[in-house]
Amino acid sequence: MATARLQLQAGEIVFREGDPPTSAFLIDSGRIEILTTQGDEVVLLGELGPGDLLGEMAMIDDSPRTATARALSESVLVTIDHASISERLEAADPLIRALLSGQMQRYRSTIATLRGESPHAVPVPRPRFAHDGEVDAQAKGKIRLESQLKEALERRALEVWYQPIQHIASGRIDGYEALIRWEHPERGQVSPVEFIKLAEETSLILPVGRYVFEEVIATLAALQRQAPASLPFVAVNVSARQTLEEGVLDELVRVAATNGIPVGAVKLEITESLTLDVERVGRLIDRCHELGIKVALDDFGTGYSNLGHLHKLRFDTVKLDQGFVRQMLHDPRSLAIVRAIVAMVTALGSELVAEGVETAEQLTALQAIGASYAQGYLIGRPMARASLLARVPS
Repeated sequence: MATARLQLQAGEIVFREGDPPTSAFLIDSGRIEILTTQGDEVVLLGELGPGDLLGEMAMIDDSPRTATARALSESVLVTIDHASISERLEAADPLIRALLSGQMQRYRSTIATLRGESPHAVPVPRPRFAHDGEVDAQAKGKIRLESQLKEALERRALEVWYQPIQHIASGRIDGYEALIRWEHPERGQVSPVEFIKLAEETSLILPVGRYVFEEVIATLAALQRQAPASLPFVAVNVSARQTLEEGVLDELVRVAATNGIPVGAVKLEITESLTLDVERVGRLIDRCHELGIKVALDDFGTGYSNLGHLHKLRFDTVKLDQGFVRQMLHDPRSLAIVRAIVAMVTALGSELVAEGVETAEQLTALQAIGASYAQGYLIGRPMARASLLARVPS
């Protein structure tokens, strides 16, 4: 096992060309020169200093060292073992791994050419994380899907569907949750989990977010023309990237004003995991309230539950995760938890939406407990804009 720190005197060798890759190094202090041979000559490839990495290339693809590293001065190196690098490579995004694989192959070919060897005659090792083309296939698939998502945005081929939210006491449908859908020309329905995750990994989540705002406002405008006296609210999920975007609310206000829709007809939903950044979310909620926009805490109870979030963040609505609703009629402890959450949310002056309501018995129990709203297949399945407009009486 390599020691944690390696101390070298000027002239000492860190590793030699052709050595097996046992570890990589981070230069803590001192200077290291990188040398290779070209025929009978020694060629200086470069000089590294504090903060630089050393020997990582051979670690990535498990190939012999392609150069010699020698201390130019008294130096201290921090060793990085195989396990540390392997774990990070395996956890990396497939696209990053594929890009790194291609870069490594070009690097090896360049070294072979520098030595006077034919790059085609020298076997070029592939990084050990490229298992039978699996990484390349995943990466190319993501690149292809990202490109197709961009095209879908340009062609406005994404659809926004609407799932009803019922006011339990009156039985009235007061609002809807906007859910984005993508009918891929080759794959059919692409799971929102897949393409929204892809969008969040890139800057695409911002145009996707704007697209949803525009579609929702257009739907509200159509509903207002059809039934001006009873305009519902539409809840829209906001991603972590959107909460960082300074102009996201200004864009919503602009689109609403252009279409003659009160901006308060849109309710923003923030997933519970985002509330870990209390300051950022708090500023967003304050700004929303200044504009007359209500904010909901989505998926409450999914693993990040923290009563401090409800205390510090002034949510107008709390959406109870469907897992509690599904279990509450069969598990007295779950029912007790739901009852306690409803009482707590009500005491804080907020409304509670119970998600995943699928039976009349669940709805009756929620009404007895005092929940404000219900959402789920019993209330209504998500529907396209045309179906929504057909459902709302003129």
